[in-house]
Amino acid sequence: MEIERFSPKQRQVLTWWCPGSPHEAREAIICDGAVRSGKTLCLGLSFFSWAMAGFDGAAFGLCGKTAGALRRNLLGELMPLLGELGFRWEEKVSRNLLKVRFGGRENTFYLFGGRDEGSAALIQGVTLAGVLLDEAALMPRSFVEQACARCSVTGSRLWFSCNPEGPEHWFYQEWIRKSGARNALYLHFTMEDNPALSPQVRERYRRSFSGPFYRRFVLGEWAAAQGRVYDFFDESMVRPAPEGEMERWCVSCDYGTANPTSMGLWGLRDGIWYRVEEFYHDSRREGRQMTDGEYADALERLTAGRRIWKVVADPSAASFLETLRRRGWPVQPARNDVLAGIRVTAGLLKSGRLVICPPCRDAIREFFLYRWDETAAGDRVKKCHDHAMDDIRYFAATVAAGTEDCLDGFCVERGRF
Repeated sequence: MEIERFSPKQRQVLTWWCPGSPHEAREAIICDGAVRSGKTLCLGLSFFSWAMAGFDGAAFGLCGKTAGALRRNLLGELMPLLGELGFRWEEKVSRNLLKVRFGGRENTFYLFGGRDEGSAALIQGVTLAGVLLDEAALMPRSFVEQACARCSVTGSRLWFSCNPEGPEHWFYQEWIRKSGARNALYLHFTMEDNPALSPQVRERYRRSFSGPFYRRFVLGEWAAAQGRVYDFFDESMVRPAPEGEMERWCVSCDYGTANPTSMGLWGLRDGIWYRVEEFYHDSRREGRQMTDGEYADALERLTAGRRIWKVVADPSAASFLETLRRRGWPVQPARNDVLAGIRVTAGLLKSGRLVICPPCRDAIREFFLYRWDETAAGDRVKKCHDHAMDDIRYFAATVAAGTEDCLDGFCVERGRF
């Protein structure tokens, strides 16, 4: 791997801890901002260089949403670069640690996953000389605070990177806004701070997002979610499916009893999924509820004898899923991370890889009514006009994003670039 040059902000990250630096006395560094802005790789390179320059026989923490995500998004690119610089390492996967050697010194780097509130217990009891938290804003506060508390060795420091979330997020309020009081160097990155990113690639990322996700991931702002969820969607994006045979057929389903049930029939042609027809039953509007068997009958009519590859369904609809399985349908419970699914759906719609066809009138109606809940703490959508939106999101995250579960490098599991 070759890095031709670093931007001034990247050089700050690489050297802030060095003797003679104006930031040498800082106890932490926080790098936030846009996706693909070059902050993560430089932070990791700086962290390992600092650790190996100042310690021998010490333990350090490397934290991500999961240990697997940490390997994929940080170490996979970083370790070959360190190898070119003369670092040597041995990974013990079963123990989630790295032994790193450089200049006659050896240190241990433990990998931790901060997936949920229970993750804080994983890091209790260890004494660290420093910790790097990649995507700190995606981790529970209890985990981040526990990781920081483990850094009790003299000279230990804290290293954070993240993409922005909402302005009420605890990490923004407690660390970024209070970075001076916490004796932390705060550096805000934009795509222009990454000299390896071409203008064409920057423009592609600008086209991939809308609404609060554009402001967060492209502009690097800690922006609130407001207004329509799919604010870019309009009638010009509705078009007929091409004539002729489809390469593959799928169905997506959001199940409700008192609430509406929405099903979409999807056909694949030349890498594009078309939502060609739909079934939508609102028991309040129609004045009667339907049984699981009646919904399964509706699925039969919707598919009209076509060979269906997958039926992607609401994972909470256990009885309906069982009814479909007994009738021989190839059922797959959908991925149900709401925010990650919305981001993937928006990207697929904007790129033209998902197309809504004119017969899907209830889906089109909901696109114009589906809104963020501006009264909620954090990012939440209003629980109304969301049933076709949910079945489309299930399909986008589970099927249309591809077998790699990624869209232009966007990982569904992590919800980030």
